[in-house]
Amino acid sequence: YNRFANEREQPFWDLVALVQPVDRPTLVDLGCGDGRLTVALHDRLGAARTLGIDSSTAMLEGAAAHATEAVTFERGDIGSWFAPSTYDILFANASLQWVPDHDEVFRRLVGSLRPGGQLAVQMPSNADQATHRVAAELAAELFDDPPPDPVAHNVLAPEAYASLLDALGVAEQHVRLQVYAHHLGSSADVVEWVKGTTLTRFKDRLGASEWERFVERYRERLLSVIGSRSPHFFPFKRILVWGRLAA
Repeated sequence: YNRFANEREQPFWDLVALVQPVDRPTLVDLGCGDGRLTVALHDRLGAARTLGIDSSTAMLEGAAAHATEAVTFERGDIGSWFAPSTYDILFANASLQWVPDHDEVFRRLVGSLRPGGQLAVQMPSNADQATHRVAAELAAELFDDPPPDPVAHNVLAPEAYASLLDALGVAEQHVRLQVYAHHLGSSADVVEWVKGTTLTRFKDRLGASEWERFVERYRERLLSVIGSRSPHFFPFKRILVWGRLAA
């Protein structure tokens, strides 16, 4: 996953740029991962205290190295997390695509904000790209009950998030679909990219040798669709959502 850290971090910083200045806000980072960007977010926004939430034990073990008196981390399910009227800023970067029922999830997230609080969310929106189509095709061939693509099943259209924020009483909002232009070393690097994201849902269902065979089949089929080039242009669609409650 971290092999493409620079490319993955650009949407994070674009999302940070949408957040309006607040004097020493309370901040929660949902899906904080290894905590490195949580600390960067805390510093950039000048937060008084920041809580990072993640469900992965391995990620939280890494995050522990970044913990301070002002930045703490807890294990939790971001799909059911709710802290009524607690935070000034709620941040979720590339995490909510893993949880279903966004109508209900966003209701809880907005409800966790104080008056004047801000919500900032970023998610991939690339289920129609070859990377995901090929994965879905292979899954249908290999599994009687293939694990679903979280982006295809969970992420809504950009306009749906705009309507949802309005229905939840958000006073100001900014919702956009952005295409990130990534230049990878070769077409084969696309496979390495998705091994750390959408293909992870297959790894737990397959043994080590079957996983390797799956990746090779995926690589062969994907390259037959996208071609084999060096370098490779990899357009990646993401939805950026920002909203602020009335003070």
